[in-house]
Amino acid sequence: MVRVIVSTLSPLDDNRWSYHVEVTESDGSGSQTRHKVSMDKEYYEKISNGIIGPEDFVKKSFEFLSKREDKDSILKEFNIKQIREYFPEYETEIKKTIREA
Repeated sequence: MVRVIVSTLSPLDDNRWSYHVEVTESDGSGSQTRHKVSMDKEYYEKISNGIIGPEDFVKKSFEFLSKREDKDSILKEFNIKQIREYFPEYETEIKKTIREA
């Protein structure tokens, strides 16, 4: 289990947002990774349907990742839609997670 903290950075442009994400082990070790993530507004709107905010979307995406791989294996910098390239089930699963929120 991990704790995920998402901070919004300055937008990259009108259609792309940027986030700083810290993933910390909740086992008391304090082991942590940091990531810089971008997200296209259009992709966020398509997947989230506005049900949750962008920061929560990024957080849920990292929770999805942490269930499938070690935090140290998560890319240090990427666009959120790249997750589907590694995990084809991502969009289906994240939509389910959002609906349950």
